[in-house]
Amino acid sequence: MNLLDLLIAPAYAQTAQPQGGGLGMLLPMLIILPIMYFLMIRPQMKRQKEHRAMLEKLAKGDEVLTNGGIAGTVAEIGENFVSVEIAEGVRVRVQKAAIAHVLPKGTLKSA
Repeated sequence: MNLLDLLIAPAYAQTAQPQGGGLGMLLPMLIILPIMYFLMIRPQMKRQKEHRAMLEKLAKGDEVLTNGGIAGTVAEIGENFVSVEIAEGVRVRVQKAAIAHVLPKGTLKSA
């Protein structure tokens, strides 16, 4: 026993203990994956599908709200861009994907 043993306890190897089988380690992963699918992936795919359907139904004259908070009426629809009239004679071009909601008719006039 030397002086270093008094300051720092010596480390001894532990005896090997049998570990659980591979199924014991794999079981939590098999439980987590379906939970992640139903709580995260599936709802996101559903929202994307609904958003795509909303953009396909978009027509001239619809009142829309963009992700940036701009509300206006659709004046022109292109392949990737939409012209939104936010005031009389004032048009803004935004990407189709930036349209968050189609508002009910008359929403902008009541505001």
